[in-house]
Amino acid sequence: MKQQLIALAAGLVFGFGLCLSHMADPNKVLAFLDLVGNWDPSLALVMGGALLVTIPAFAVLRGWRHPWADQTMHWPTASRIDRRLVLGAALFGVGWGLAGYCPGPGLAALTFNPREALIFVAALIIGGRLAGWLAR
Repeated sequence: MKQQLIALAAGLVFGFGLCLSHMADPNKVLAFLDLVGNWDPSLALVMGGALLVTIPAFAVLRGWRHPWADQTMHWPTASRIDRRLVLGAALFGVGWGLAGYCPGPGLAALTFNPREALIFVAALIIGGRLAGWLAR
């Protein structure tokens, strides 16, 4: 139960931050990705600010023996760049560029743009299921 409450709190803070920074607004994201048109660099500042918090936090976490609600740290173990990783990254980028949403902001957008975001979230779930099925 403790893990679920921590996950819920983290998700709520993350979603609030996405909405506050307008990263859940597909028009703002698409303007950021439009380098040759009406480019809006503000999201680069948001991403830079996130890195300023995240990089030192990971350095601190590397010294922890275990997180608050588990017995071991679960660090990524994969280090190889393979076909699956490249294909997934490419699909993510194309989807982000076409829709203006990625998974986190798509879920956060359900709070203020539910009709459009619901279509994205439904496609996200179907695509995730399809990817899992194809991987098997």
